[in-house]
Amino acid sequence: MTDPVRGAGPARWIGLLGSAALARAYTIAVLGAVFSSFAIEKIAGRVTYVSIIVGLCLLGIGILVSRRREISLVRLVPTTLVLFVAWALISAFWSQSPSTSLWGWVSTAALAFLAVTIGHVRDTLQTARALGDVMRVLLSISLGVEILAGVILDMPFRFLGIQGDIAQLGPIQGIFGTRNLLGFAAVIALITFLIEYRTQSVRVGVSVYSVVLAGGLAALSDSPTVLVLALAVGLAVGALALVRHTSPERRSALQFAFGGLVVVGVIIGYAARHPIIAFLGAGTDFSMRVDLWNTMVDYLRSKPVQGWGWFGPWDPQVFPFNAINYGLRTSHATGLNAYFDVLLQLGWAGLLLFTAFVGTALVRSWLDASERRSVIYAWTPLLLITLLVNSMFESFALFGFGWLLLVLCAVRAGQSRSWRERIDAIGGGPDLPRIQEGRPSNA
Repeated sequence: MTDPVRGAGPARWIGLLGSAALARAYTIAVLGAVFSSFAIEKIAGRVTYVSIIVGLCLLGIGILVSRRREISLVRLVPTTLVLFVAWALISAFWSQSPSTSLWGWVSTAALAFLAVTIGHVRDTLQTARALGDVMRVLLSISLGVEILAGVILDMPFRFLGIQGDIAQLGPIQGIFGTRNLLGFAAVIALITFLIEYRTQSVRVGVSVYSVVLAGGLAALSDSPTVLVLALAVGLAVGALALVRHTSPERRSALQFAFGGLVVVGVIIGYAARHPIIAFLGAGTDFSMRVDLWNTMVDYLRSKPVQGWGWFGPWDPQVFPFNAINYGLRTSHATGLNAYFDVLLQLGWAGLLLFTAFVGTALVRSWLDASERRSVIYAWTPLLLITLLVNSMFESFALFGFGWLLLVLCAVRAGQSRSWRERIDAIGGGPDLPRIQEGRPSNA
């Protein structure tokens, strides 16, 4: 008589862990916590933020276990991601501070796990909707505290890094800590809001408010990278629209032509870098970055293949980061370039793995968006382009919400175009649920 009663409890928990409602709440909680990590740490402390991430990882394990029958093991994580994270773990053995390096790796792996979990419990439209909801709240809070600090109280909120300069039209930081990070987050939000509008996922009034909010904060951030990101995304949107409206027999030739244009554009951009920098008014800032990158390359020569060990954000007490900052009389927390940061910490081997990881994800997502009818499939490649272009000026893609989104996009791209999909098709393995194209999903 008691066995069914005793068995009802675990069954209820398993049903809850596998429910769509919990998956949606979990996605919003992860995105909200990671995107507001700076504010959480400044208000409640780093221990609080770490505790939140640990709790979300444990909950994510339970969710994946409860959904194990609908998830294919071979499609769980992209191979290139596994290789990159594994090389970062191995690098702790030759770093100058193995314990610090190991904790940096744990942070990287934890955020990657959260992204993998989201990628397997929510489809593309559901993920974009969750990110849109989170960014509406966080950007609204950022605008509110900037108005409070710069207009109503007319005093900076130093514990949040808010200078209160909104009355002078910026630069502002919001709850993201720096103007560059706010501008980066606003561009990501703007892409998501426009996708929401095109898919009619939210009401028109909400879409208009969201787009104006993100665009306004991007402008008020006065970040030099915002204009570059906007130009890159705009060109990508135009190219993707042209490819999508081209007949299938001509599409491949057009794709190769665009690939050639990108290469030519990079060469021209490098050759004309000085006039471009002068136009953006970032000459002093760029000069500082060049000095930093040259110094990083100098230290790389000692360990060109394996690098100095993975840390993610720099530890100012560990060599070579302390030596670089001492030599430049600065206090950099990153290499201000994701590619140079990977090169310094993981060497040429790590950079090749990272390039394979992001390159494969971009190609897969771009081809998927080129052939799918619904505009929602453009969200993934546009986010990846934003992350990769921004990585030339900042290292946001290696930690925090930048890394979370990078892994999430790679997981989503790998689910539709991968050798794993062919293995599942041959073996009759479980297939992940797909959305109905062009229809919003709020589940």
